[in-house]
Amino acid sequence: MNYEILPIENGHATSAKGFKAAGTAAGIKKSGKPDLGILVSQVRCTAAGMFTTNRLKGASLRVTQEHLADGHAQALIVNSGNANACTSERGLVDAREMARCLARPLGIATQDVLPNSTGVIGIYLPLPLIREGIEKLIPRLRADGGLELAQAMMTTDTVPKTAARRVVVEGHAFTIGGCAKGAGMIMPNMATMLAFLTTDARISPSSLSWFLHEAVESSFNRLSIDGDTSCCDTAILMANGLSDSTDILPERDCVSEAFLAALKEVCLDLTHQLARDGEGVTKVVTVQVKGARAPDDALRVARSIANSPLVKTAIHGCDPNWGRLITAAGYSGAEFDPTQCALWIGDIQMMHRGQPAGFDEAAAHAFMQQPEYTITLDLGQGDHSDFYIMTDLSKAYIDINADYRHRT
Repeated sequence: MNYEILPIENGHATSAKGFKAAGTAAGIKKSGKPDLGILVSQVRCTAAGMFTTNRLKGASLRVTQEHLADGHAQALIVNSGNANACTSERGLVDAREMARCLARPLGIATQDVLPNSTGVIGIYLPLPLIREGIEKLIPRLRADGGLELAQAMMTTDTVPKTAARRVVVEGHAFTIGGCAKGAGMIMPNMATMLAFLTTDARISPSSLSWFLHEAVESSFNRLSIDGDTSCCDTAILMANGLSDSTDILPERDCVSEAFLAALKEVCLDLTHQLARDGEGVTKVVTVQVKGARAPDDALRVARSIANSPLVKTAIHGCDPNWGRLITAAGYSGAEFDPTQCALWIGDIQMMHRGQPAGFDEAAAHAFMQQPEYTITLDLGQGDHSDFYIMTDLSKAYIDINADYRHRT
């Protein structure tokens, strides 16, 4: 490959040229923590989004879908502490007003502002607080404000999640950056609770949508924290074209390969950060499934294992109870012969051709105390493979969610 992908230390959504951001505590959260953020591009961008598959969709999300219909945007606004969901027609009116309140001082079309909300369901947006917050934020917009944006979108997250990469390819250079939030209600089958991605590369709306789908499918769509899907899940990618890159198309040339590889790196980096900061999480495990007859079979098995509460609790307890793993594979709906399967936790083999392999229980227990490791299941049926990133399920998760409304 004739390109370089370089990690940007402390990179974030404003690492790409021409983007500014800011965040503040507007008083939406009872805790007084940051709860309102904005991201603005110097020029109008091509833009694409992916959204929750939950039939219940937040009002702000629905307005963002409307505003993205033309494939363009120039700014986004996000509040935390309030999901603006199950708020009927008033929620839609409030989301449009939130977009208008940001568009007016920026001198841009309301249609080019994407509103986002996350937090408690069933509460109307406090528009007076949001208006005042926007007034505070506009003069504070700056090119290094990406961290503030990431902090403002947090709910039960304990740390902000940001990442960025610089790409050099065939004499051109461009940057991709982003931030994400989400610590619970994550098995999105779409994206994650919220992810905002930016680039200064030049890409058409249709091409941008293709790249975003490809990157999300191999990152955010491969994460399970608790098996739930939020009503506000959103991933947005904005491209302002201010770098010296050539137009990037979804073709198999070096430039498009470099862009997609870097976008996947940023998304996967954010996905791992989301997993590590999941509610009550002490372990992050990659479930690698290979030897499947078809791609869908590999994915079904990996997802089934990753979502199993019994597997998650065994991982939390460092219990090498491998029967739970193969059982979850068995009810996944995938076609395979259990008598041909082999299973490893790390490099310790648990099962060979559907039978106990014989292993050192104490060694396996000690290995599973690591914060991150891989479980590998070989179905022995074919050449297809896939993966899922999962977390354990702890008592702390229950404590957090038993009192969620008072924590956000």
